[in-house]
Amino acid sequence: MRITTKGQVTIPQAFRVALGLLPQSEVEFELDGDSVRIRKARKSTSRGAAVIARMKGTATSRLTTDQIMKLTRA
Repeated sequence: MRITTKGQVTIPQAFRVALGLLPQSEVEFELDGDSVRIRKARKSTSRGAAVIARMKGTATSRLTTDQIMKLTRA
């Protein structure tokens, strides 16, 4: 297996399946002597969940969801 010019490698499918690594999964790297270990990140928050958490409670309008949906469909 070769490293690309961007420093990327492909994790073989058997390993991805065994670890449950899906696209956008967070992983951790660890040096172990002259080897590198890769594992599923221990605490992982999906990117979408992080974005929603930052946005939660930041709305400045008092519109209900139904009112917003009506506006977007007008």
